Amino acid sequence: MDALEQEYKSPFNFEQGVNSSYLYLSPSVIVTPPGSPHVTVTARGAVRPDSITEVGEDAVMSVAVSPSIPTLTEEEQEELRDELLRVEDEVVTLSQVLAAKEKQVADIKRKLGITPLNELKQNISKSWQEVTTSTAYKKTSEGLSVAGQKATAAFTSMGSAISRKFEDVRNTPTFKSFEDKVETLKVKDEKRSQDEPDGISG
Repeated sequence: MDALEQEYKSPFNFEQGVNSSYLYLSPSVIVTPPGSPHVTVTARGAVRPDSITEVGEDAVMSVAVSPSIPTLTEEEQEELRDELLRVEDEVVTLSQVLAAKEKQVADIKRKLGITPLNELKQNISKSWQEVTTSTAYKKTSEGLSVAGQKATAAFTSMGSAISRKFEDVRNTPTFKSFEDKVETLKVKDEKRSQDEPDGISG
């Protein structure tokens, strides 16, 4: 029998049935990972867990410590809790000191007449000065200057070349002949204008 003509055999056993509550094929043995909440099916076919663990501080405290983290003795845990409280108090104190210092700075600036707009102008000016004194800006500026000089030289030489070409064209016999014809027409037109009274042609 040819390989293409062999009968297809599904890897699933459809004779075991379909669990319509889950909408997937279910094996005859229920396989539920350990620690999963127990699920019950109500009369309407809705699935709901019997109990859901609440997420919060209580849930975090109830989680077992991972084996990769070394377990601490009760004394070490107490020391760490004390240190945590001390560091949190320091953070609060420093925040209060910072807020007081910021208020003091604002009062001093107000007394000196320094407005937020003035500060912005000073910051922009300072930033621009830092940019113009930076190595990158100097290199870019020098590069643009050299490029500008080269472009100017190129345009100048191109202009000179065009002027020479016009001179060469002007000195050709064809152009001389054309120039003479224009001159002749101009003279004839002037003569005719002088012969006609008040410049009216008849």
